[in-house]
Amino acid sequence: MLESLYIPFAALLFPGGLFALALGLTLKGFDRRLAARLQARVGPPLAQPIYDLVKLARKRTMVPDIANEPVFLGAPLVGAVSMALAAALVPIPGFYTPDPVLGDLLVLLYLLTVPAIVLMIAGSASGSPFGAIGFSREMAMMLAYEGPLVLVVAAVAMRTGMGMGGWISFSLTDIIAYQQTHGAFLLDPVMWPALLAFLAFYPANLGIIPFDIPEAETEVLEGPLLEYSGPALGLFKIMSALKAVVVLGLGVALFYPIAPEGAAGLLVQVAKMVLLMLIGVTVVRVSYGRMRIDQAFRFFLKWPLALSVISLAFVALV
Repeated sequence: MLESLYIPFAALLFPGGLFALALGLTLKGFDRRLAARLQARVGPPLAQPIYDLVKLARKRTMVPDIANEPVFLGAPLVGAVSMALAAALVPIPGFYTPDPVLGDLLVLLYLLTVPAIVLMIAGSASGSPFGAIGFSREMAMMLAYEGPLVLVVAAVAMRTGMGMGGWISFSLTDIIAYQQTHGAFLLDPVMWPALLAFLAFYPANLGIIPFDIPEAETEVLEGPLLEYSGPALGLFKIMSALKAVVVLGLGVALFYPIAPEGAAGLLVQVAKMVLLMLIGVTVVRVSYGRMRIDQAFRFFLKWPLALSVISLAFVALV
C-alpha cells in the first residue's frame, strides 16, 4: 500500500510538486531581486512570482480562433506534470534518495526535453506567426545544447562506472555515493571540461539571457507564449519554476553532492541551488545582451560541445 503511494507523493508533494514549486518560485524571486540590485533598481518583492501566479489564476484563458484548442490547452499541463515528475527523480544528498522504480538519469534526461518540445507544440498550436518563429528558435536551441548535455552526462556516468570497477553507471545513487567516497567531481581536473560545458547548458535550458532567444520580448513578443493568458500561462510559469529546481538540482548531483545527513542535507542542497542560480544565472543575464540564434547555435557547437568531448576523452583515457 505504501509503495503504491510513493510515486504520487514524490511527484505531488516532496521533493517534486508543492515543495519543488515553492523552491523554484523562491529561486526566481531571489533572481529578480538580485538582478534589480545589480542594475541599481529597487526590484520586486521576493514573493512576486507567487503574486504573478495568483493573478494569472484569477484571469480567463483566451484561446485564439485559429488555434488548435485541445493542443493549445493541453501543452502547458503536460509540461508542468513532466517537470513535477522530473523533480521527484532529483536526489537530495544526505536527505532524499529517489526510489529506482521512478527511473534513473536517462529517464531524467528524457523528461528534461519535454519543456522545449511543449513550447514548440504550444507555439505551433497557437496559430501565431510569432509562435512559429519561437518554435523554430526553440528547436534550434534544443538541437544545440542537448548534444553537450548528453556527453556531459556520459562523462559523469563513465567516470562513476569505471571508478566502481565497471564500465558506465546512469544511477544517480551510484554517482552520488561514488563522489561521497572519492571526492566531488567539482574538484576532479578530469571533469572540469564537463563542468564548464554544464555551466553553459543550464542558462540555455532555463531560457535565461543571453539564451532567451525563443521568447525574446523585443523581437518575437514572447514567441510561443504570446497568445497564452490566465491559468494556461500560469502553468507555463509553474513549468519554468519546476525546471529551475530540476536543472540546478541535477547540477549539484552531478558535480558536488557532498552534504551532511538529515535536515542539514536539505538546507545545504537549497543553499547550493541558490548560489548556483544567483551566480550562474542572475549575474550572467545582467552582464550580457541577448545572442542571435545563429550566434547561440555556433557557440554551443564550438565550445560546450568541444569541452564535453574533451572531458569524455579524458575519462576514457585516464
